[in-house]
Amino acid sequence: MFPDLLPALREKMPTLRGRLTANEPLAPITWFRVGGPAQVMFVPADEDDLAYLLARLPADLPVTMLGLGSNLIVRDGGVPGVVMRLGRGFSEITVEPGHRIRAGTAVPDVKMARAAQEAGIAGLAFFRGIPGSVGGALRMNGGAYGGETKDVLVEARGVDRQGHVRVFANPDMNYSYRHCGVAEDVIFTSALFQGTPGDPAEIAAAMDKITESREATQPIKSRTGGSTFKNPPGQKAWQLIDAAGCRGLVVGDAQVSELHCNFLINRGNATAADIETLGETVRRRVKETSGVELDWEIKRIGVDP
Repeated sequence: MFPDLLPALREKMPTLRGRLTANEPLAPITWFRVGGPAQVMFVPADEDDLAYLLARLPADLPVTMLGLGSNLIVRDGGVPGVVMRLGRGFSEITVEPGHRIRAGTAVPDVKMARAAQEAGIAGLAFFRGIPGSVGGALRMNGGAYGGETKDVLVEARGVDRQGHVRVFANPDMNYSYRHCGVAEDVIFTSALFQGTPGDPAEIAAAMDKITESREATQPIKSRTGGSTFKNPPGQKAWQLIDAAGCRGLVVGDAQVSELHCNFLINRGNATAADIETLGETVRRRVKETSGVELDWEIKRIGVDP
């Protein structure tokens, strides 16, 4: 358990409207179902409430953003400082003229893809294959099945650590493979996406194919965090892992998936340390067998016990 910061924070922010809690368990809201607590969890009421808190937080207090908890390992010692999680105030989706969709960053990617399909907007169906939120897609340049966030983003809106609301055009995001160049202390709040005219039935069929492919090739019904390592240039991470003999490898109760070996799974009682140790073991074996050093795609946050 961390020291309780709530009395001091509430004194600094008397008109804060969002939910502020101390030592909030994080394991139940992550896909791996592991990890320690957040020292402080804050769920802002809306963008103004988020900016109000950020402008008044002590500069030395760390801030960590948590989305849907999919592409994430929370270490067993928990996360010091303030963990942000966006909720209802960031869940709106609107269809705009010119085949555009505006979505709050708490919106699941699949929900945005479905809204675009129903509106006859093509080009966003690939979001059906990303197991996370719009905010995570912005921060990671999320992509799947031939599409990437950078291909369809018009602009993103966010709040920086000083509490200033900022708007970033696509070039301002400085995107590269699974990476966004915007400062980590910016918390994205909404985004505008550009699609093209499309037939709702054809878009729905394409999304169904993505669903079928994921169910056939990925352990989506297991406790997993999604794709674990980035694909090295010109290569597939899963092939390197397989060639290194890591398919099915076990550390504690964590395992490399037999179905898709770029996925790690919690078989039921794994700790965050089990999962991270397993990932590092895979990285070492791949380096030894192929000379390739895999980079983590899954984010790891928090401290060891």
